Amino acid sequence: MLRETMWVFGYGSLIWNPEFPVADRRIARAAGWHRSFCMRSIHHRGTVDDPGLVLALDRAEGAACDGVAFAVAAGAEDDTLAALRERELISSAYLERRLPLQTAEGAIEALAYVIDPDHVQYCGGLPLEEQARIIADAVGGRGPNRDYLFATAQHLADLGIADGDLEWLAARVAAL
Repeated sequence: MLRETMWVFGYGSLIWNPEFPVADRRIARAAGWHRSFCMRSIHHRGTVDDPGLVLALDRAEGAACDGVAFAVAAGAEDDTLAALRERELISSAYLERRLPLQTAEGAIEALAYVIDPDHVQYCGGLPLEEQARIIADAVGGRGPNRDYLFATAQHLADLGIADGDLEWLAARVAAL
């Protein structure tokens, strides 16, 4: 029986740290979503007492988020799904969805983690300056929040993916 390729959409730390075996990767676009520091991080990049911010896909009409679609290596699908759920669903702020993506090679469908705008950790619409101040100071189980920002901004730049907000935040946090 031929198994369909499992694709995973990375728009934040998955771009530079997928933590699963990758058979292929493609630049991909998710229409109707934007990458945003709209989730308070109480585990990986902050704590309950001093939350950081992590990226999420936030629904926005007319928006588009460019990222990386990863094809999971054949035979690793079940382990990958379990590992992603453990990593991404540590709280219930992310929702697991299958999103249509556009790539240079054509349309695909990929697993993605999007923000639940009704969740207590959702904080969409924070001014960039406030985001920068939070990111500059917060530290969680996976390290300083600023390292997450810097790594994501650098990898997006290396891939030729422009993100004005992340570029501004990286410069501002470095200055702080």
